[in-house]
Amino acid sequence: MDNSSIIKGLGSDWTAVKDLLRDVLASDVRLLDDINTSLLSNSGKMLRPILTLYVARACNQSRICDESLRSAAAVELLHNATLLHDDVADEAATRRGSPTVYSQFGPVPAVLIGDFWLARAVGLLVDSPDLKWLVKEFSGTLTDLAEGEMLQQQKAFSSDTTIEDYLRIIYCKTASLFVTACESGARSVNASDGMMKAAGDYGRALGMAFQIRDDILDYAGGESTGKPSGLDLWEQKITLPLLGALKNSDKEGEIRKMINSIHDHPEYCGRVRQFVLDGGGVEYAQKCLAEYIKEARQSLEAFPPSFDREVLAYIADMNSFREK
Repeated sequence: MDNSSIIKGLGSDWTAVKDLLRDVLASDVRLLDDINTSLLSNSGKMLRPILTLYVARACNQSRICDESLRSAAAVELLHNATLLHDDVADEAATRRGSPTVYSQFGPVPAVLIGDFWLARAVGLLVDSPDLKWLVKEFSGTLTDLAEGEMLQQQKAFSSDTTIEDYLRIIYCKTASLFVTACESGARSVNASDGMMKAAGDYGRALGMAFQIRDDILDYAGGESTGKPSGLDLWEQKITLPLLGALKNSDKEGEIRKMINSIHDHPEYCGRVRQFVLDGGGVEYAQKCLAEYIKEARQSLEAFPPSFDREVLAYIADMNSFREK
């Protein structure tokens, strides 16, 4: 199974979501419409709306409803709105291998287009009486994203991130939207309370695993994984592999001081990375990752056996990390 077969499994439901996205983003302002069309053509794997649809189908084996399609489209709009804003904050030149709106047109258009996508997401929801509840969920998710980002910034200044801080940050910045994506799918088909809880539990565990794997790649990545190493360190982000290496080390104070002054001493990046690799930090993070994947899979037992449940289990397993 791969991403193309996952998409194929959604059939006409996926086509309907793509059509809905195109329709709600259409504008008679030519520059805005051209940029929106370009963004849609380079939209990546669109994992979050995929989750919304598959959770809805796993909860209700009959054909999913219009609310499911609207929820999936709105989740994708919200996600991309935050990415457009993130690219401005990070001064990012590329995303998914293509130039960002920020790098091509500057910060003002990037922020305004992000606002447009967010507004269209809310519009999709308020147009449907049965989805107004999701506006409140989106508000909570955006609050989580802002708080997670600010906490990460705060900790980058102080270099005193703890494991508890890290888990809160990745929940707010990543897992929170996974929860919203999965819960909206379940609620759109009037799933039982048990399935609603399972959907949220699956989304949380999957989102945590998704981010932990990405953080492992910052230390163990390379050409074979498609992600260069050291980016998080340069941004003074203390993530799980480093926290794992620090657990039983007598060099914690020294390492944290190095991270705090890494911009003045770029050579510290290599030294800290080697400390993590030698100190078992990647292995520690891999064990935590495996636990979240296991938790995600176990939560799916609340759904009846089906192809859709198998796909959700496969998506959880996709986050496994094995060094090559």
